[in-house]
Amino acid sequence: MNDTDRQKILTAPQLRLIGSVDEAMYAEFRNQLSAAPQDGPLVIAMTTLGGNPEVARAMADDVRLIRDAGRTIYFLGKAAVYSAGATFMAGFPVECRYFTKGSSILLHERQIAKTINLNGPLRSCIAQLKAALNEIEHSIDIEEMGFREITENSEVDFEEVREKAPDNWYIPCEEAAERGLIAGVI
Repeated sequence: MNDTDRQKILTAPQLRLIGSVDEAMYAEFRNQLSAAPQDGPLVIAMTTLGGNPEVARAMADDVRLIRDAGRTIYFLGKAAVYSAGATFMAGFPVECRYFTKGSSILLHERQIAKTINLNGPLRSCIAQLKAALNEIEHSIDIEEMGFREITENSEVDFEEVREKAPDNWYIPCEEAAERGLIAGVI
């Protein structure tokens, strides 16, 4: 496909997702996907300040399954693709990721807010602490898998993301294109 045809396709997304990445967005994604044409390239536009990373991973899995069936699907980030939005974008290969001018990506570490109240026999207190530690370690593994997916086939390496993520790394679309995180800016 030449650049003119791609530009024309990208300017008319069949799916438009805006807002928090949550169960409601997932339902809207599935509804719009069901109503979209069943053949030809598919464009999914997204604007989000973030949300639930597991919902984003489920949406990305849907995209992967459709791609594995042979369909070309493009991601078009508009204005802000933050946090869970970047997790969703990671489900698209770099050559299918585009942003509109002035947009940006936010990569950061997963967050947790948890209070642990230890109460009971000492051995059960140890089990409670181990369960919390297991949850944190599992979440870190998932986070790092996402960082690897987003940087795959780009000039940004996993270690750089892991280093910058704790401080909320905002990446303007022009830099994302220069560094190979996205295919281009339209």
